[in-house]
Amino acid sequence: MPRVPDSRLATLKRRAQRAASLAYAPYSGFAVGAAVLTDKGEIFAGANVENVSYGLSMCAERNAIQQAAAHGARRIAAIVVYTPTSQPTPPCGACRQVLAEFGSDTLVLCCSKGGEIRRHHLRELLPDAFGAHDIGLKRTVSAGGASARSATQHRKSRRRRS
Repeated sequence: MPRVPDSRLATLKRRAQRAASLAYAPYSGFAVGAAVLTDKGEIFAGANVENVSYGLSMCAERNAIQQAAAHGARRIAAIVVYTPTSQPTPPCGACRQVLAEFGSDTLVLCCSKGGEIRRHHLRELLPDAFGAHDIGLKRTVSAGGASARSATQHRKSRRRRS
């Protein structure tokens, strides 16, 4: 991925802070905001949304990623995660895995109200990530944006159904 200019990172941080202010966190009180920058230069933000049935809650990072994907993004250059805490908080494991679907070289910035910023590349936070190659697929993205299986996998799948 190309280097992300500081001015773009500042915009991402503002968008993540704004998203955190909109978080729905009545159970934990832990508001999180995230903003992703696609490889096409688009920005999408998301906030965490909790549910009384905790397993149905959704992290800010995944909300932002899903917004980007719903608008056609297939590569993420950077993500900024903001928490109104004294220390920055990194993405959880589930969010790291979802990020890996959109680029192991994604820049991850974690920032907080305390002012500290931690900078990582996703491959540092999630080394040897599980991916399409682990299930024997060669991931390609069509012009329409849908992931396509390799021709070999498609033939195997058709044989199993017959």
